[in-house]
Amino acid sequence: MLELIERTKRRQGLTAEGLRWLVQAYVDEEIPDYQVAAWLMAVLLIGLGAEETIGLTEALVASGRRLDLVGHGVVAADKHSTGGIGDKTTLVLGPLVAAAGLPVAKMSGRGLGFTGGTLDKLEAVPGLRVDLSATQFVRQAQTTGLVIAGQTADMAPGDGKLYALRDVTGTVDSVPLIAASVMSKKIAAGARFVVLDVKMGNGAFMEQPEAARELAGTMLTIGRAAGLKMAAALSWMDQPLGRAIGNALEVAEAIQTLRGGGPDDLRDLCFGLGSELLRLSGMEADETAARRRLEAVLASGAALAKLREMILAQGGDPAVVDEPQRLPHAPVEVPVYADRPGHVRAIAARDLGYVAIGLGAGRTKKGEKIDHATGIVLHAKVGALVAAGDALATVHATSPDTAAQAVSAVRAAYALGAEPPTLHPLIEEVLR
Repeated sequence: MLELIERTKRRQGLTAEGLRWLVQAYVDEEIPDYQVAAWLMAVLLIGLGAEETIGLTEALVASGRRLDLVGHGVVAADKHSTGGIGDKTTLVLGPLVAAAGLPVAKMSGRGLGFTGGTLDKLEAVPGLRVDLSATQFVRQAQTTGLVIAGQTADMAPGDGKLYALRDVTGTVDSVPLIAASVMSKKIAAGARFVVLDVKMGNGAFMEQPEAARELAGTMLTIGRAAGLKMAAALSWMDQPLGRAIGNALEVAEAIQTLRGGGPDDLRDLCFGLGSELLRLSGMEADETAARRRLEAVLASGAALAKLREMILAQGGDPAVVDEPQRLPHAPVEVPVYADRPGHVRAIAARDLGYVAIGLGAGRTKKGEKIDHATGIVLHAKVGALVAAGDALATVHATSPDTAAQAVSAVRAAYALGAEPPTLHPLIEEVLR
């Protein structure tokens, strides 16, 4: 292991055999966290070549089982976001696409760095299980047409271990590590059509568009080599997506969106990504027709019914779909008021991600329990005109003390000014 660390440090390159040994030895607990953390930091600082990145991806896939969904009669879609603040897209997109007739079989992750995780959000639903076996994963994809679960112990276990270690060692924002992690899960999970939501801006790991485009291109290259049909959307995360930040709060917002309400940005992003999946699958010839199809299943209630069906299949309480108040809720709610009038020119999304972690909605160390009820709900987004004393947001906390600290930090994350800001399009570009 020391030799591999040194080779990476010195830009001497690692062979596919060396990368496969590294991943398998870590899975088998033959090398300790601290050595793997040192290698991850070397990769963060030095990088990996294209062949090394593909080799790492293949090693992560080879560390466990690879599902053959097609062999079980399921030609499925999958989606991955590179992470952001308030990003509950999967909870809306999955039911939408599945209700439109394209099965969705997705392996998701937990919170990473300052961002939330889909599994943590789903576990806010009482009783819902995300720890499905490979057999259960396939069966639910066949019978329900929608399954969102965690990595099983025998599927890409190398990625599961590296993912958790990256989260707590400051080695998240590396293009080859992100690309290999994402694509190993996509390849192992067996989906045929994949859309990537690659975030850029203050609330994303890849803040600059150039870095986001590099990451998207790397993942598309890996996917094509594996025979997947893929597209990648470059979307802005320069403010939180939607209004809710925090696990149960985001589930409630996703339900609201599937009921025909919810924030415009969340709904539009889901329509955009879903249209790409329907186009990739050949179900619709163009984006216009695909969007109409998604709008129809949303309006009919079919997408909401599909979420209810999935929750029931995974042991959760389906009544939360009709009564979101059954979700966990924090005992303390404190508004954050604007101290002066103005247009909301910017919201420091990353700062709000750290505030949510401080409230208990995320982790500061590996394996730490989280509080599903805590978080932040925004009332004013970028572009809004507020008066002094208007509520910018509400903090949901476990105690008055933690709420008070969060209130100050949330207010500081808002930048107010006399002139309205220039707004980015939500989806900047789609790489196909």
